[in-house]
Amino acid sequence: MSKDLDIPFRGIVEQSLAGIYVIQDEVFVYVNATFSGMLGYTPEEMTGMHLRQAVVPELQDETIRNFHRRVSGEVPSIRYTTVGKHKLGFPVTLDVHGSNLQYRGQPAVVGVGVNISEQVLQQEELRISRERLRELAEYINTAREEQRTRIARELHDVVGGMLTSMKLDVQRIARKTENPQLKNIVADLLALAQESIDTVRSISEDLRPGVLDHLGLPAALRAALRQFSERTEIASELTVEDFDEVVSQPRETAVYRICQEALTNIAKHANATHVHVRLYTIDRQLKLEIKDNGRGISNSTPTGKSIGLLSMAERARELGGSLTVERGERGGACLQMSIPLEERHD
Repeated sequence: MSKDLDIPFRGIVEQSLAGIYVIQDEVFVYVNATFSGMLGYTPEEMTGMHLRQAVVPELQDETIRNFHRRVSGEVPSIRYTTVGKHKLGFPVTLDVHGSNLQYRGQPAVVGVGVNISEQVLQQEELRISRERLRELAEYINTAREEQRTRIARELHDVVGGMLTSMKLDVQRIARKTENPQLKNIVADLLALAQESIDTVRSISEDLRPGVLDHLGLPAALRAALRQFSERTEIASELTVEDFDEVVSQPRETAVYRICQEALTNIAKHANATHVHVRLYTIDRQLKLEIKDNGRGISNSTPTGKSIGLLSMAERARELGGSLTVERGERGGACLQMSIPLEERHD
């Protein structure tokens, strides 16, 4: 039937890589081989087919409405994604763009269709892959935090306890001997034992700061900044504003680790002399802002160029938040993190 119709540029249309169709009175009056092939038909089989037969049942009413909106002149052209029904019964995702056009003196819709099933499938596979990667990253962060807590506890309770017992035994030896040489050896052992105890305590605090569990996030950040300044000789300050919310342990841990990682990056790369950390809540959002006066950064958002930035951004994302790093207004870098607080259960 389609061969009898007056189709301009027939040779080009019929050899087109895009599907081309003409619909009149809700019926296909012309389709090229590309369009019919997308649905498993020949042009002859599709010519005369009702529009409802070409799409899956749940989209038939919408498809008919879109057809009448165009032929009535309500809208001259519509582009949208729909799902066609293949001759064998399976769905085919189509990107269609049809326009109102007079055909043989009667209103019709002339359109172009492209089979995007493969792209949609690839996008869905990519979405699933990204979601799995995010779930894996979340699991790794959770497992790492649990492992840090366990190791910190073992170091503090077991290794620290053993070293303390050793120190007490050495002190007993010191009280029982009058030998000057032995006293010198004992004094060295006492100093070594105390240094070991201090080192274990320091490692334990780095793994899981007790102040975070017992005194809360602001106190933990103050302690972290104090240690940072002592270690790097970079001046630092903490501003806590409107922070009267009860924050869950996962959120406190995430903010603390993000700050810890940011300070590490500043110490390694920024060549800064001053760091300002601001912690506050607003509109049910927990906010962290870290500014330094260093050399700044070249990228404005966390990218694959920095594992540290990716790790911080992922920690924020796990809790439904976001993190950006950009150049500061006066140079240096500015990290901004926002995490939603939990809903109140009154």
